[in-house]
Amino acid sequence: MNQTRRLEWPTLLMLAGCYAVWGLGLVLWSSHPLLSLALTGIAIAQHGSLQHEVLHGHPFRSQWLNEALVLPALGLFISYIRFKDTHLQHHYDPDLTDPYDDPESNYMDPAVWAGLPRGMQLLCRMNNTLAGRMLIGPILGTASFLWQDAKRLLAGERRIWLAYALHILSLALALKIVFALGMPLWAYLIAVYLGTALLKIRTFLEHRAHELFRARTVIVEDRGPLSYLYLNNNFHVVHHCMPAVPWYDLPRIYATKPEHYRKRNEAYVYRSYAQIIRQHLFRAKDPVPHPVWPLPKSGSESAEGGHIA
Repeated sequence: MNQTRRLEWPTLLMLAGCYAVWGLGLVLWSSHPLLSLALTGIAIAQHGSLQHEVLHGHPFRSQWLNEALVLPALGLFISYIRFKDTHLQHHYDPDLTDPYDDPESNYMDPAVWAGLPRGMQLLCRMNNTLAGRMLIGPILGTASFLWQDAKRLLAGERRIWLAYALHILSLALALKIVFALGMPLWAYLIAVYLGTALLKIRTFLEHRAHELFRARTVIVEDRGPLSYLYLNNNFHVVHHCMPAVPWYDLPRIYATKPEHYRKRNEAYVYRSYAQIIRQHLFRAKDPVPHPVWPLPKSGSESAEGGHIA
């Protein structure tokens, strides 16, 4: 591998562009508030995608240097270290969609679901449509994440305390820049909500309940603006097979053997995000209670269907 490839210039350029758009959005607040909110929200979503790239070891070999590149907490609420820890746990494919062992699962244990008040069940059902995921998902998802972490903080888990101590510093850095460039806090919170809602489009159906863990991860054959916003994570089955591959190589790898990946995930494929919006904007893709529960845990899938590229 040559030095240029090792430095992963596309990722560095994407980082520079993200911060430039973020800064431009902040500066434009006083003269063009709607454009300001749009640009800032898009940059916050892009920064989330870049944090995901960083936690998988990009763009440098040095992880501390990688993490320094995404130090400011543009999204305000989620600690980078907590995102990193939970996401790497999520990458154990046999646990995908497990309500307890997959931190990114959108499913509930059917027994827990049955015990929820009807009002909460209604909110969860709304959250299982794409429109609901974008409108109320940022609140529900963030509140749930922080509530779980608050309980672990109270239990005295040192890793969690460290994560939030560092997060306070990252948050202070981001807000100092926001205020210095002229955007008030209430407006920035709207931008954060917009950025989080944009990310919810990507995560809405990344995984599904299925007895075979190789069939739980989606392919969205999109090469449009949202694909770039998500750093090609729409080729999600390729990412789960090879999580160390940089974002700009995922489409090429998929294109070399698309039928292999479609067979691997049992044709869990969408042509584009436009198709997803048409089909699921107001219609749920899944039930909230896990429909294949308890999940098989044998780990005995064949080599063709197991955790391979």
